[in-house]
Amino acid sequence: MKLNRDARIYVAGHRGLAGNAIWRELAREGFTRLIGRSHAELDLLDSVKVRSFFEAERPEYVFIAAAKVGGIHANDSQPASFLYENLQIQNNLIHTAFLSGVKKLLFLGSSCIYPRLAPQPMKEECLLTGPLEPTNQWYAVAKIAGIKLCQAYRRQFGCNFISVMPTNLYGPRDNYNLETSHVLPALIRKFHEAKVAGQKSVTCWGTGAPMREFLYADDLGRACLFLMETYDEEQFINVGSGIEISIKELAGTVQRVVGFEGKMLWDSSKPDGAPRKLMDSSRLFALGWKPQTQMETGIRLAYQDFLSSPRA
Repeated sequence: MKLNRDARIYVAGHRGLAGNAIWRELAREGFTRLIGRSHAELDLLDSVKVRSFFEAERPEYVFIAAAKVGGIHANDSQPASFLYENLQIQNNLIHTAFLSGVKKLLFLGSSCIYPRLAPQPMKEECLLTGPLEPTNQWYAVAKIAGIKLCQAYRRQFGCNFISVMPTNLYGPRDNYNLETSHVLPALIRKFHEAKVAGQKSVTCWGTGAPMREFLYADDLGRACLFLMETYDEEQFINVGSGIEISIKELAGTVQRVVGFEGKMLWDSSKPDGAPRKLMDSSRLFALGWKPQTQMETGIRLAYQDFLSSPRA
């Protein structure tokens, strides 16, 4: 079902990494009535304000990309905030979308919903088949609740609410704060600052052995619009690149792109996180969608974004 280009579309979290990628894709495709609010303009933790916003703006379609996000350190040190705030945000948005008669809603989850030792690559059916990775379980539990809430509203009220699970994202509008960022933007910042300071070495967290999958944010934006127009199933669907890389190899690529010529060291006293996280995106690929951005190309684009960012 093709969306009308003049449909009222609300992108929750439109200033973030994932949300802005969706916003840019919608704009590229000619959608003219996009609705976005910053946190200062609309506190998604406040159910009354969310309800008033929906009544005033009457969105027909909703993309939920708003969330409290962060890397291993942020998740592990702020468990209550990650669980409570993400539950509140998605509960308010999903329930209010139902009350407002939204035609279709897409909820963005995360690959961390899968068990720590899930069979690789991780199929959608692996959900809830084993213990979660302890360092990000709080965020994962909230995202699992969001998936189940969308499924519950489908079953009880017939709402066309779907859920999409992206792999690790990177690209424009990423978070480069070393205290709260994910691994790829953290590496970009570390290597850049070491180059500028003339350091002889950079120390990275962990052993470098874990395998990870990455997806350039603009590819996610394309996937989300594709799924909003073509996918209507209760089963959530994975969105990944289908390619995995070790953290050590990733760090080497970032080092090369940034141009840092010193040594790369590893602090094995720091946590690695899950040993391997590759999603099975075959269900999505079978629908006819494939990512377009190669890894090194994406990292070069991400580094340019970092250099032009006030956070740099």
